[in-house]
Amino acid sequence: MDPDRLSEALDLVEVRSVLTGGVAARGGWWARGPLADPVKFFAMVSGHARLTTDGVVEPIDLVAGDVAILTGRSWVAFEAGAAPRHEIQPESDFSTARFAGSDPAVDDVVIGGCVSVNEAGRTLLLESLPPVAHIRSSTAGDGDRLLAALLRLFDEATGDRLGSAFAIRQCGQLLLLEVLRCYVDQTPLPSGWLRLLVDERLRPAVDLLHGRPEHAWGLQELARAAAMSRTTFAERFREAAGVPPLTYLGRWRMLLAQRALRNGDARVAALAAELGYGSESAFSTAFKRVVGESPQRYRTRVRQEAVPIAGR
Repeated sequence: MDPDRLSEALDLVEVRSVLTGGVAARGGWWARGPLADPVKFFAMVSGHARLTTDGVVEPIDLVAGDVAILTGRSWVAFEAGAAPRHEIQPESDFSTARFAGSDPAVDDVVIGGCVSVNEAGRTLLLESLPPVAHIRSSTAGDGDRLLAALLRLFDEATGDRLGSAFAIRQCGQLLLLEVLRCYVDQTPLPSGWLRLLVDERLRPAVDLLHGRPEHAWGLQELARAAAMSRTTFAERFREAAGVPPLTYLGRWRMLLAQRALRNGDARVAALAAELGYGSESAFSTAFKRVVGESPQRYRTRVRQEAVPIAGR
């Protein structure tokens, strides 16, 4: 896998990991709560627990270093130890004695968070993840780094040190990256951008699409770059990405366009030319078909929505 392409995609959709709460308990315990975020993750810092959620028949056994990613689920529940079990309420303050004073030898510690992306990348992320993904650090090639990233995040969250908020954000990003790396290593990937980015045979063609999105790429050119016949390339690309190559190119252009409209002041006509469209109207039509609104309306809306966040 070309790590630069993965970094490029993650930056483009503004993937962020946000720590939201957790549980620290010993003995027999259980906890349950609703889920509102489209993508949630739960990581086992120490101990052992069983996770259940809607759509899962058998509980998922989590041990230290394991991470579960839940996509589109409405609730989650944990239990550990023998009956009788007492209910534990999740906490969002990791500086409390329950977390900061936890003993890895005897305490079960679970931390949870959400994975956020901008609206442009929501479909990309959701289509690349199953409803429930169990990442086992013990069987992953990067398992040691995953556990180390998890422990560092927990240490920063419970340490209450100078600059801890900044450190938590950075460690959360690193944990998410290690989770994705391990997920790629140990799980058959569904069709989507993540599977496309890790397909070594298709990488030369993907490099062309990403490197020169303004070019009017033809199927024969892309197939030649990947050293495949046109038919074989088209079939493999569709299987990996979930869409044909030129449809993927159009979506990639729209992601680039949305970033430019969010962050820059380029005129729509100039942006259309930069992305390879013959006219402003052709670009606007394509943009509205994919995004659901005109480029100018999109730019106005996302900037208005960002004002309260920036002022916090």
